[in-house]
Amino acid sequence: MSAQGNAPIIYKKVKKVSGESHHGGAWKVAYADFVTAMMAFFMLMWLLNATTEKQRKGLADYFSPTIPVMRASGGGDGAFGGDSVFTDETMAHTGHGGVPSKVTDEQADAGQGMSAQDAALEQQALAELEEALTGNSGESMASELARRHIVTELSDEGLMIELFDLDEEPLFGAGGSDPEPVMQELVTLIAGAFGLVKNGIALEGHVAAQPVVIAHNTAWELSGDRASRVREMLEAEGIAQERMRRVTGHANREPVVQNPMAVRNNRIELILLRTKR
Repeated sequence: MSAQGNAPIIYKKVKKVSGESHHGGAWKVAYADFVTAMMAFFMLMWLLNATTEKQRKGLADYFSPTIPVMRASGGGDGAFGGDSVFTDETMAHTGHGGVPSKVTDEQADAGQGMSAQDAALEQQALAELEEALTGNSGESMASELARRHIVTELSDEGLMIELFDLDEEPLFGAGGSDPEPVMQELVTLIAGAFGLVKNGIALEGHVAAQPVVIAHNTAWELSGDRASRVREMLEAEGIAQERMRRVTGHANREPVVQNPMAVRNNRIELILLRTKR
């Protein structure tokens, strides 16, 4: 018998492992969601960088509800019964048989008794008010020179009217709160428009940054003094003191242009506040 007959027989076992192909395809869905979210985030950041502050506010205002304005009087049949909101002397008062009805501050703040027709009239009054201030409709209550100082904007808080300095024509005397003639014209204009509604009013003063080398920075005092001066001017034009909700000075903390020392940052913001619901 040969030697090969006594050799041991060796069995080789090969273990085959069948994986689950990276634990299935669920991770692909999660990864795709992550990539989509990141793409949306970077698109948002790019859009924020590519638009101006004014454009972003305009987009936000587009999705905001309209501002309810409590009118001192309302028209007859149809929209204002053929009268303009600025013909206050000839407009029929809201009430019984054209008799003026006194609206208390509590009723105005709560917006009691406001029907759909009243809301529509208020919206039309707001549109006419803004057009009259800016001249978008071709006619303006302000002169062409004064209109250069006005910017209006609808926000969540209310209708904001911004009055700002021009390089060659400031609204106040240098370093003080004495109004220039153009400022007096603007305040008279706005007082006439605000007299058509009953909403509360907020005043905010802003000034440009002052050089760091000055011994005493008066930005806070100056912005507050100018806002208070405009309040006094409005009250002298017939606006009731009870309508003044706040008067604030913001110093140079909220510039509207990149250069904090630009004269464009010298401004007064008058806000026709929303009616509380």
